[in-house]
Amino acid sequence: MTWPTVLLLVVVAAAGLLRWRRPAWYWMTFGVTFAVVRVLVRYVSVMEACGLTVPPSRWRLMLARMTNRPAPESRAPRILRLRPTHTGLVLRLKLRPGQDAFDVAAASDRLRHSFGMYGVTSRELRSGVVEIRMTGYDVLKRVQMPTKTDTRPMCVPVALREDGSVHYRDYRAVPHGLTLGATESGKSVYQRNLVAGLAPHHVALVGIDCKQGVELFPLARRFSALADNPDTALELLEALVSHMQDVYQLIRAEQRISVAVPDAEIAADIWDLPEDLRPVPVVVLVDEVAELALFASKEEEKRRDRIITALVRLAQLGRAAGVYLEICGQRFGSELGKGITMLRAQLTGRTAHRVNDETSANMAFGDIAPDAVLAAIQIPADTRGIAIAGDSTGGWHRIRAPHTTLRQAVNVCNKHADRTPELPALAPFRPAVAPLHSARVPLSKTAPATA
Repeated sequence: MTWPTVLLLVVVAAAGLLRWRRPAWYWMTFGVTFAVVRVLVRYVSVMEACGLTVPPSRWRLMLARMTNRPAPESRAPRILRLRPTHTGLVLRLKLRPGQDAFDVAAASDRLRHSFGMYGVTSRELRSGVVEIRMTGYDVLKRVQMPTKTDTRPMCVPVALREDGSVHYRDYRAVPHGLTLGATESGKSVYQRNLVAGLAPHHVALVGIDCKQGVELFPLARRFSALADNPDTALELLEALVSHMQDVYQLIRAEQRISVAVPDAEIAADIWDLPEDLRPVPVVVLVDEVAELALFASKEEEKRRDRIITALVRLAQLGRAAGVYLEICGQRFGSELGKGITMLRAQLTGRTAHRVNDETSANMAFGDIAPDAVLAAIQIPADTRGIAIAGDSTGGWHRIRAPHTTLRQAVNVCNKHADRTPELPALAPFRPAVAPLHSARVPLSKTAPATA
C-alpha cells in the first residue's frame, strides 16, 4: 500500500470521526467545501426540479426565432452571493419576474434534500431579493455561540436559532417578554443566560423569586433589589411604580420644547436624555408569576390584585421610563384571575419551552403566531432547552440557549458585581450579601494557624 493511499484513508477516517463526534469541526474543515460544490453544480437542475424557474420571455423567444437558434431554456433565480458561515451557507437570490418569496419558502424542504443540507430557511430581504440560510448540521444539538455578537446597549445574545444565527433579547425593540415552560424544560437555564448576558451592561436588575429565592438569590451580587415572597414583591413593585413616576418627571423637566430645539432633540423617553442625566434602565425578572397571582384568603386576594395592577402599570407605562419586564411561568392563562390577560397583551416577546398541553402553547402564541403553537407542542421531552420564540409580527424561530450552570452564572454576576447600580427607591430591597473573598489560595498545604 503506497503512502498516498494511506494518507487518503487517514483523511477519510478523520473526516468520518469528526462528522460523528464534532459536527462543527467537520463542517469547517470538510463540509463547507463539499456543500459549496454541491450547490454550484446542482443549482440549475435543483431549481428546475423544485419549480423555481420561469419560462423565457417573449423577446428572447422572438430573438431566437429571428436568429434561427434553439429556444432558450427556463431561467432560475440569479445568485447574488454565496457566503459560507461557521454553521452553513447563506445564499442570496434575485428572483425572476413572476416569482414570489413564498415559492422559495414553500420549496425549502425540497431544497434541503436536494442540496444535502440539514436545514433550509428563507426570508425576503426586499422586493425581489430572497436570502436562503442553510445549516450543515444540527446546530441546536450542542449549542456553540459565536465569539462576535452584537454589543448594542440592552441587546443580549441568549440563544442560537436553528438557522445558525444568534437570537437576541433586544429590550429597546421588544420591551417586555413572557417565557413559558413546563418543569425541566430548560426555562431556568434560559433565565440564567439572560442574567449573565445583562450583567456586563449598565442596567439595574430586579428579581422576584417566590420559591424562597432558590433561583435568583445565588446571583444576588448583581441585583439591585430582590424579593422572595409575595408580600415583599408587592412592596417592591409599588416602589418600582413610584420610581417610574419620578423618571417621567425628570423627562418632563428635560424635554426642552421650544421653537429653537430640533424635533430630534426633544426627549420622550430616557434614551433621548443626555447621558449624564439618563436614569439607569431597570429589568424586572419574575421567576414564577403564578405564585404572585394565587390566593387562598381575602387578604391574599387584595394583595394579589395590587400586585397584578402594579405589573400591568409597569407593562403599559414602563417602556419610556426604562423599566422592562421579563416574566416566567409554567402557565399564564385566565385561570390566574382578572388582569392576567391584560398583562399578557402587553408582553410582546414570547418564548415557549416544552409545554404539557396545547392550551399552554396557545397562551403564548395563539394571539400572535398560530403556526408556532404546533411547533411548541412538538418539542420532545428529552431535548431540554429547545424553545419557540416569537413576537407580535407573527414570525417565530426555534431556538436553544447554551447550557449554563448555576456556578457559571454566579461567577459572571460576581465578576460584574461592581456594576450593580444603587437606586434610592429600591434601597430597602437591596440583598444583603457577604463580601467576596480573595481568590488567592496559600501555596502551603498546612492549615492556617488560628488565634
